[in-house]
Order: sequence, then structure tokens, then C-alpha cells
Amino acid sequence: MGTPLILVTNDDGVTAPGLRALVDALHGLGELLVSAPDGERSGSSHAMTFHSMLRAHEVEPGRWAVSGTPVDCVYFGLMHLSERPPDLVVSGVNSGYNLGTDVFYSGTVGGAAEAHLRGASAMAVSVERGVDARWARRVVRALARSMLAALDPPLLLNVNVPHAPGLENAPPERIDAASRDQAVMLTRLGRRSYRDAVDRRTDPLGRPYYWIGGPPGELRGDVGDDTWAIAEGVVSVTPLRLDLSDPDPRAARALLDGIGELRAVDPAAYDPSLSSPGSEPS
Repeated sequence: MGTPLILVTNDDGVTAPGLRALVDALHGLGELLVSAPDGERSGSSHAMTFHSMLRAHEVEPGRWAVSGTPVDCVYFGLMHLSERPPDLVVSGVNSGYNLGTDVFYSGTVGGAAEAHLRGASAMAVSVERGVDARWARRVVRALARSMLAALDPPLLLNVNVPHAPGLENAPPERIDAASRDQAVMLTRLGRRSYRDAVDRRTDPLGRPYYWIGGPPGELRGDVGDDTWAIAEGVVSVTPLRLDLSDPDPRAARALLDGIGELRAVDPAAYDPSLSSPGSEPS
């Protein structure tokens, strides 16, 4: 195996401190190629640009700024910038946790998911907003090294790294020392609560405008949830999958069977080796 190729992206923009911290954490593990948005793209989820042009320029050798979403950046990196498939794609370090249902909105997770969709191992990495992204350095480096050593099957990980109280933006050597004491837990997605709101305001011309979404609520959850782990000061590593099919579709099966004007058929009618979705387990 030659030198691994690691593609790096984020949703906070190519000049974000979190991206610099991520590149620093990955230094020496392989050839690094950065393809990141030219500005803030938080909350862009898995959006891809289809109806307008993209512009891209090389900020410095191996670091590209793209006028699109994180998904655009990963696509651009995979299809245009790299001459071979990357061995690993890392997205982050995001300024703000991506916990529970945040993964459906997160551009950081979206970038990693796009890479995984195309067959690569990928991880999204986040810390709390306003916290030095170097808190994620030790975890990122350890996970990246391990993922590069075991590329099959490809994994998609959502990683959230807490910090020690009072050391949010401590000198690098203190962060490095404190992060060595952090435990890591394999978690599942919890449920992130927000104080949802629509804030109506008025511009100088008297016209209304709106801000949507409120601040996050208290972190809570069941033992083993990513939200619970972060509240306990434990690094959360959540494996994700892109198959959103309900593993227990019996309620949907009953709904479909109860609609008389629709003729429901089973996949098993076409392939006897398949079980009927929503059937009782044998």
C-alpha cells in the first residue's frame, strides 16, 4: 500500500480554525487534500448545487476553496481534484456539537456522508461552539490511523468531543494533557432538543423578516446516547448508516394492507428468497 490519501472538508469554511486544527491532527498520516467551502455553510445537510455554477480556486498547494456546499466540495474533490480514490475523508472540526437529530441538518455530517455514499470511509468531527478545536486532535488522529489500517468495510462515524470545564481555550499543551484522560464510548444517536422559535423582526423599511431556530436545550438522554455521553464528558463515536429504511415496518405494512383501493404486492412474489416487509419474524 502506498501513501494514504486523506480528503478533508468542513462546513465552516476553508479559513475556519477547526479546519486548520483538523489538518494539524492528520499531519503525517498520509497525503492531505483539502476541498472546503469558501465561506460558512452550516446547516446545509446533504444539499448539492445543481442549478448554478461553482467556482473553485487553490488557496495554497493542496487546499481548495469551493463556492458550494460541503457535499459539493467532497464531490469536487473526488471527481476532479484527486487522481485516485481517497482512503479516508474527514469533515470538521465543526464549531458546535452535531448530536442526535442534528445529523439531519449538519453540513459537516453531510460532507462525510457523501464520501461514504461513494464508497469511502469517512468521519465527521465536532466540538462545542466556542471551544478550541484542538480538543479533538488526539481522538481524530487515533481514529484516522485505525480507519486507514482497516478500510473494509467502509465506515461512517459521527464523532463529538467534549472538553474539560475551564479549559475551553487553554494553551495547546494543557489541552493535549487534559485530552489524554478522556474516555471514548461507542454510542447511538440520541435526541437533541432546541428551544424552537420563529423570531419576527422589522427592517428599516418596515418590512418583516424572520430568524428561525432557537438555542439548544440541556443535553440529556439515555445511557449510551451520544447526547448522554457528551453530558458525561465522554467522547461520543456513533456509527451511521445511509439506509434509512425502517427495520420494523409492520405499522406501514398494516397501513398498506388496510387500503382497499390499492393492490399491495410483496417483493417475495418476485423473489421467493426475500421475506415480506413487515411480516412477523419467524
